[in-house]
Parts: sequence; structure tokens; C-alpha cells
Amino acid sequence: MKSLLCASLAAALLLTSTLASPQLASGSLNVRWNEGAKDCTANPQPPIQVHEYNPQTFILRENLCATFEAPFMYLLVGSTKALLIDTGDVEDPQQMPLAQTVLGLLPGDGLSKLPLLVVHTHRHLDHRAADPQFERLPNVHVVAYDLAGVQKYFGFTDWPNGIGQVDLGDRTVDVLPTPGHNATHVSFYDRNTGLFFSGDFLLPGRLLIDDADADLASAKRAADFVRNRPVSHIMGGHIELNLAGEAFVWKSQYHPGERPLQMSKEDLLALPAAVSSFNGFYTRHGGLIMVNPMHNLLAVASAVAIVLVGLGVWLTRYLRRRKAAPIEHGLI
Repeated sequence: MKSLLCASLAAALLLTSTLASPQLASGSLNVRWNEGAKDCTANPQPPIQVHEYNPQTFILRENLCATFEAPFMYLLVGSTKALLIDTGDVEDPQQMPLAQTVLGLLPGDGLSKLPLLVVHTHRHLDHRAADPQFERLPNVHVVAYDLAGVQKYFGFTDWPNGIGQVDLGDRTVDVLPTPGHNATHVSFYDRNTGLFFSGDFLLPGRLLIDDADADLASAKRAADFVRNRPVSHIMGGHIELNLAGEAFVWKSQYHPGERPLQMSKEDLLALPAAVSSFNGFYTRHGGLIMVNPMHNLLAVASAVAIVLVGLGVWLTRYLRRRKAAPIEHGLI
């Protein structure tokens, strides 16, 4: 009887826990991203691709022929406000009609259009170039991309600790500091869908690490944040790998056989161990490629300098021997 009572109690607790757990809004990632072209002049491409994850969540990508960066942007629609994460790499609205496209996805018309908040994962130009398209629009607020602006808007008083929030109306987005790729980097977690928007902090491509210590601390904080939260997918800022896990040539505008955009919660939980293995220059850990461009540039510059110094020493000695040869042979 006692064991039966315990079993019933356990079942009741499990049922209560299940009922209390949040129900994530589902969505579809059944999409084939435009792969660009071998010859963009001969094969013109539409500038931007839009995929509806669900009726309140949109994924936008700039075409490889418009910019080899081909960044992803994300539009989240709440009941009182919409959130656009990043504005991409192309400023010219004629070449890249981003603002027009985003506004066309929002409910309402004219001045009754749903208010829009524009934020950035970080300050690199390929994630904020089209800010001017939004800055003078009514009912649109563009958050500053510098560190002071980020800290002030989201209320970070102990950077990089703490978690900010954005209330979109019946939809809350958490804002998590994740510097390391860049000092201003933040990631976003949508409680509605369970999507974690990681920008360039974690993506299926080259993880460019500017500050390894900061990046490791961010990886640990992010892993701790998602550990007990439901995560449907990790959504990064770019795709740079093919299905075999090989990186496309840098600045390539053609990505045949591109791997999917989404990564998993397990990928994020494994990130601290990966970053811990980073040697400061170039490291492959599982499917991740970690690079510090500045360190590599300095290493190459140092190697070139050593070679040039060596050549200079050899040339000096060679000329001295040539000059001394006539004297040694009694020709002078």
C-alpha cells in the first residue's frame, strides 16, 4: 500500500511538473537557403530571402551575391512590439530593401504599423550596416551598438553579468552578454519558441575569437543559462560550412551543399570545453573551427619579418664576400 501511495504521488508530481512546463511555439526549418552563384553577374540573385518559421517568427538572409557575409537576421513579432535582431551587411536600400521587407512582414498599416525595436548581436558592420534604413522611420527605435549603449538600454550594471529582458507583449526575450567574439556581443533567448540567437558567438562556421578568456566565460554563462531551459535550436549569424563540415573559401559567393543553419542545445553545452581547447591561433574541436585572426596575422607578419631579416643578413654577407674576392685574389 505504501509503495502504491508513493508511486501515485510521484506520478502526480510528474504530471504537475509537465503541466507547469512552458509549451514552446513550434516552427519549421524546412528551407533551402539560396546558395549564391559561381558568377553573380551572369546569374543575378534576389537580394534577400525570407523564411517563415511560424506566423510570428521570421528568418531573413542576405544573398551571397549581395555580400559574401550572407548574414542572417531574425524578426520576432509580439502583441505590442516587434524585435529585429541585426540589420545585415548592406546599407543601400536599392540594393538591399531590408526595411521595406521587414515592415511588410509586420501587422498594421501606416502609423498603425506595429512598433519595431532594432537590436544587434554586436557592433561589427556586417550586423548593423542597414541601420540607416530604419533610423528615421516612425514607430521604430534602433538601439545603439556601442558597449555603453547596449549596457544602458538593456540595464546591464555589472557587465558581462546579469540578464536583460525585452517585452514584446505576450512574448519575452532574454538578453545575455556573450563577449569574446567582440566586446559588445549579446545573445537573445526567445521564451516563446525556445530559439537561442547566438550571432557570431556560436555558428556553423569559423568562430572568430577576439578575447579567449572573455569567450570562455561567456560560453560557461550561456551553457549555464540554457541548461535547465527548453531550447529548440541555436540560430547563428552565418553559415560557412558544407555538409561535410568543411569551410567554404573565405569571401566565396557560392555555397553549394551548405549545411543547415540551426545548431543544438548540446552544441552550446559543449562550447566551454571547445573554447578551453583553443590554442590562441587556430583550433578544430569537433565540428567547430576557432580562429584568432589578429594573432594569426601577427604570427604571419613575424614569420615574414624573420625571413626578411634572414635574407638581409645573407645578402649583406654575400656582398661583403663579393667585395673581398678581388683583394684576396690580388686583383686590386
